[in-house]
Amino acid sequence: MIVGFGTAGVSSPTIIAGLLIVGLADNLTDSLSIHIYQESERLEQRAAFRATIGNFAARLIISLSFVFLALMFSTAAMILICLVWGALLLATLTWFVAKNQNANVVTEALKHLAVAAVVIGASLATGTFINAYVE
Repeated sequence: MIVGFGTAGVSSPTIIAGLLIVGLADNLTDSLSIHIYQESERLEQRAAFRATIGNFAARLIISLSFVFLALMFSTAAMILICLVWGALLLATLTWFVAKNQNANVVTEALKHLAVAAVVIGASLATGTFINAYVE
């Protein structure tokens, strides 16, 4: 999102607003969806609630870390710093999951970083299109 907004020439306050919207509204809907799925799988109600709250809190903290970076740096620097921060977060989370599942950490990290590169490429293309054709 940050790459797409940055490519589209969006201001830092708008990027921060987008991050907060994703960190709150999108996160709430995703957490609710996960909760409903857990209930449909007959996960014990208290465990489902704890998992929902944990998911929401973790995603909110991660979103707020990007807001913090957006507040600290100019748009050009922020984009690069956020790309590095996002890659580090993704690699670290992948490491924990891969270790927990006895999977190859390098293979899993490369797969996840490749998907992230596709998402970043799509964001870049979208931002470029918006900058060129939307007024």
